[in-house]
Amino acid sequence: MERKNKTIALFIKLIFWALLVAFFIWAFSNNMFSTIWEQPDTFLRLLGEHITIVLLSGAAAVLIAVPLGIFVTRPKFRKSEWLIVGIANLGQTIPSLAVLALAMGFLGIGISAAVVALFVYSLLPILQNTIAGIDSVDDNMIDAAKGMGLTNAQILWKIELPNALTSIIAGVRTALVINIGTAALAYLVGAGGLGVWIFTGIRLFDNAFLMSGAVPVTLLAILIDYLFKWLQFALVPKGLRLARKAQNA
Repeated sequence: MERKNKTIALFIKLIFWALLVAFFIWAFSNNMFSTIWEQPDTFLRLLGEHITIVLLSGAAAVLIAVPLGIFVTRPKFRKSEWLIVGIANLGQTIPSLAVLALAMGFLGIGISAAVVALFVYSLLPILQNTIAGIDSVDDNMIDAAKGMGLTNAQILWKIELPNALTSIIAGVRTALVINIGTAALAYLVGAGGLGVWIFTGIRLFDNAFLMSGAVPVTLLAILIDYLFKWLQFALVPKGLRLARKAQNA
């Protein structure tokens, strides 16, 4: 059964790569990326704006959501979890265009409105994954650490966070990948980014503009996804990786 599943997975991957290669052959043969070659300086500027919006909003979300996740998992403050998660959940329930409009109403047109809107959108996945990661730590491990004389702060830094790191990075990974796509809407509040070319292509019915904006956004999302997938492997201590591998064997 396992061999059959691997064969099916390999077959699906081959089909995916074949379609991807076919798409790029079609796109290059029809000169769909001509806007990038004709306006390289503009492309680099828009790409830089796009990355800046995503990184600023993502960094702010990590700095707020991870400490909040730690805070609500402390026994004294556990009852506040429903309130904090509920507030963070508002960012996901409100449509992205509405969040952008609200941010623009308070901060005006520009990059600040886009960063704040994407920050709100990023909070929930990072917060929930931080809570889930810390909650998944074995209680017996924590009891053993207490028996060894470790303080609560030492248990947090040496036991809980290292074990929760895979889950936390997964939350950041999810938030950034979502933000890369959503950041295209930053054009609507005057924040620039690759959404400028995407919406120009839609408005002018120009596929060259559309593809020159949309494809780099897609590739950027894939690149970030693979980067954080590698970080999930690289940052988790080797001993924890081996222990989990032994448990799953």
